[in-house]
Amino acid sequence: MQSVPEAGTSGPSGRDASTMHRVRRVLAIKPFRRIWGVSYLCSVADWLNLLTLTGLVTKLTDNYAAQNFAFVGVVLTSLLPGLLFAPLGGLLADRFDRRKVMVLCDLGRCGFLLSIAFVGTPWWVFVGNFLVGCCSMMWIPSKDAAVPNLLRRPDQVETANQLGMVMTYGLAVITAAGANAVLTGSNTTFHFFQGDAQLGIAKVAVVITGLLYLTSAIVIATRIPELSLRNVHAVEKPKVKPADEEKFGFRQMIADGARFVRTTPLVRGLMIGAFGAFAAGGAVIGSAKPYSSSLLAGDAAFNLLVLAVFLGLATGMAVAPKLARRLAHDRLFGISIVAAGLCLVVVALSPHLAVSLVAVAAVGVWAGTAFLTGVTIIGSRIEDSIRGRINAIYQSLMKIVLFGSTVLVPVLISAVRTTEVELWGGTITIDGTRPVMVGGGILALLAGIFAYRQMDDRRAEPILADLRNALRRSPRRVNGLLIALEGTRAINTETQAARLAEWLRAGTRPVVLAADPALDDQRLAKLVSGASLSGARAQALAAAAVRADIVERDIQPALDAGSVVVMERFVDSPLAHLSAVAGLDSQELEGLADWATGRLRPDITILLDADPGTVMRKSESLDAQWRVQHLLTEMAAADPDRYVVVDAEGTEDEVSDRVRTAIRAVLVGRLAGLAPAEEKVEAR
Repeated sequence: MQSVPEAGTSGPSGRDASTMHRVRRVLAIKPFRRIWGVSYLCSVADWLNLLTLTGLVTKLTDNYAAQNFAFVGVVLTSLLPGLLFAPLGGLLADRFDRRKVMVLCDLGRCGFLLSIAFVGTPWWVFVGNFLVGCCSMMWIPSKDAAVPNLLRRPDQVETANQLGMVMTYGLAVITAAGANAVLTGSNTTFHFFQGDAQLGIAKVAVVITGLLYLTSAIVIATRIPELSLRNVHAVEKPKVKPADEEKFGFRQMIADGARFVRTTPLVRGLMIGAFGAFAAGGAVIGSAKPYSSSLLAGDAAFNLLVLAVFLGLATGMAVAPKLARRLAHDRLFGISIVAAGLCLVVVALSPHLAVSLVAVAAVGVWAGTAFLTGVTIIGSRIEDSIRGRINAIYQSLMKIVLFGSTVLVPVLISAVRTTEVELWGGTITIDGTRPVMVGGGILALLAGIFAYRQMDDRRAEPILADLRNALRRSPRRVNGLLIALEGTRAINTETQAARLAEWLRAGTRPVVLAADPALDDQRLAKLVSGASLSGARAQALAAAAVRADIVERDIQPALDAGSVVVMERFVDSPLAHLSAVAGLDSQELEGLADWATGRLRPDITILLDADPGTVMRKSESLDAQWRVQHLLTEMAAADPDRYVVVDAEGTEDEVSDRVRTAIRAVLVGRLAGLAPAEEKVEAR
């Protein structure tokens, strides 16, 4: 039997759980709470590093051109390590103790920043910042690869990533900007320095930034030993065995990581999609200032556009988990990039600031959704033995593309002659920013389509139907496929369910045979008698409780993960039995079943139809068996699109062949991608 993730917030009740509930569940994990705090310290230090080093360079030189280059120089020297040392951080994360790697990197960042403050020359600012960036390239993959091992369940990775994004691009930015403002303005009030006070303040700010990294190293070394854990959550079908990984040298590990990306459609699509998204983001960053000028809305336009894109990013990261519960991650990633590309084209063609603000915010929403979905896929779908390298490639890809865009976009913009166009009674300035943004949007669109085609394993299911269900207020579950086998107690549904699950495992999807000891008639009878439940209604409630438990614990997490779930006697058989034998109202029982299962119903129900007289058990009268069979037949007749009636008389092999034939017809007709390979060949 395939292992099913432990249910948490993914079950019927969990699907509607509030964001705050999911956040509280993750923050209740002490090791994660501590690494979250460390991430806050390091993110504040990262943003402060950008601001303080820019200020320090401008104070160390009187050359106007050099001062103008200060910000770009600091940004480029931070991104440059991603160009040169992309695989190294991932190799360290996969080969050595991640906690020790993070501690050494934090100590290195602290030391290099302190050296910048004490050396005090412009050239060493850039060299030291480059070395700090190198340490960051080693630190980030280890942290990202270790976080999933701190969580209790794989389905908490998305919430953990969401918290990390909020911390990195929200609270940390505000804290760093506020702290920098306080530091730069402190001498005006307290007069700490005489002479060149601004230079002294800039050096103090750099020292404080270095001490933040030192604090992070101390906390990691002394308070979070769990960062050294490995392979806490097993990932299905690992591509690299941890035992073999120890035999690899660095060169072999690099080659193995590259081969993994090249041969794994999920990861290949992820990287291509990320490339397109980051390229589009670089086009926006590189052209934002001249684009705001082309709108003829003054300097305030630039600030409003920056605010809009950050609000969009925050919104996208907030709504991504809700969308992911309705749309599979592998589909959501590509769709988000396509949508961001289309919105960027709208930004490029926008004639007015109001339209630009809405379109830019939409770009931010879809970009935030894509980025969070990408890191969630890495954290939850990539095995631990290679996760560090994939994280390193993903992070370095972002820096490499942004680096190239920052350098290339100004050149492209300057190559286009500025033209003013009269449109709708107003004047629009057409300069190089708009063609660049159109190009970035088209690139993101193509990359998103490629990523979708590479990553999507559900092509037989229409994407438009998925999108429609994702946008519904209460959508039906669409990620997985639930097949139920129903019949009277006289029919061996358990054996047929097991045989069907074994046959389906030859297909393209993971298959889960959902079963629970409490569903066995004898054990359920012990549950009822042990609780002194003699009344029919009490027994109905006990049966509903059993099904509610298995749906929350086993079935719904498997469906959310995109698996095919096979289960015997899911709802219809118990409903028919309690209605026919115990005399309970069928409508009341159906309402109780809806409440217990969260209105979850099978996509396909196989009704095993047999003459009760030929297979009857002694425990129940022939008349009761006939009444149950009659009710099940009525259910099938009322919903022919969902039911498939199969003759259950004959040997187990004969019945199994009939069940396979019935399922094959449904899968080939509606869901061809799930059919076993040999069966699809026969169907042709």
